[in-house]
Amino acid sequence: MNRTVQVGIIQQQNVADVHSNRATIATKVKSLAEEGAKLVVLQELHDTPYFCQTEDTDLFDLAEPIPGAATEFYSHLAKEHRVVLITSLFERRSAGLYHNTAVVFEKNGTMLGKYRKMHIPDDPGFYEKFYFTPGDIGFEPIDTSIGRIGVLVCWDQWFPEAARLMTLAGAEILIYPTAIGWSDMDDHAEQIRQKDAWIISQRAHAVANGIPVVSVNRVGRELDPSNSTSGIQFWGNSFVAGPQGEMLYEAPSDQEAIRVIELDMTRSEQVRRWWPFLRDRRIESYDGLLKRFLK
Repeated sequence: MNRTVQVGIIQQQNVADVHSNRATIATKVKSLAEEGAKLVVLQELHDTPYFCQTEDTDLFDLAEPIPGAATEFYSHLAKEHRVVLITSLFERRSAGLYHNTAVVFEKNGTMLGKYRKMHIPDDPGFYEKFYFTPGDIGFEPIDTSIGRIGVLVCWDQWFPEAARLMTLAGAEILIYPTAIGWSDMDDHAEQIRQKDAWIISQRAHAVANGIPVVSVNRVGRELDPSNSTSGIQFWGNSFVAGPQGEMLYEAPSDQEAIRVIELDMTRSEQVRRWWPFLRDRRIESYDGLLKRFLK
């Protein structure tokens, strides 16, 4: 029997006001649900601007406990529109202990589970190690009414180990809420190389694991509050790839976008029969992967 999933994605430019961002998201979720979306994916840290451009202890005030006001809002939104909703929140676990956390809601509003970002970058303009403790709940897919989904977050998307472990635990779709963009210090050619590498790496996860990938990025320029740089131009290009890496949809790099994309979930079964990578893995020979480096 054929099985399809209607996936809605929201690529947007954020403003400083949390309530305004949430209102925009609510309007777009409603629109996607009316178009038939059963799963809606939001971008990384969608409630606020990307605050990690600077190191500022006052910005920890943006974090909220889970459950809390943010999860209450998104629980209601998922229930109102009968969609499985993937959110990305700044979690306050305790004083001095914070995570970059994806939370998954069922179409009845139930909070099904969460994933705490495991790989934390620390680069100019992306000072995430200052804000986020690495995740401690592993790579565990979450069962939903549309299937078992493996949610990872942004920097995780560069690590094939994360995608593989989610797949080995039964994930049927890999989902990446993302916030990635360009620095003006890089010339145009370098910017294109970066964007292409970002897309290629995730399409490779789809191919290597034989499952679809949904990657949702933010878009637009966000200024550096410290004025030490010109900010980040988030490059959009949210996309959905099928189990052979085939591009099913790609958003523009310079404007907001919402779209419903149909995933043929039965195709993954066929692709894995043609290309049985999981069968041919030499698991007895991979001990070196547990080492930092082999020399």
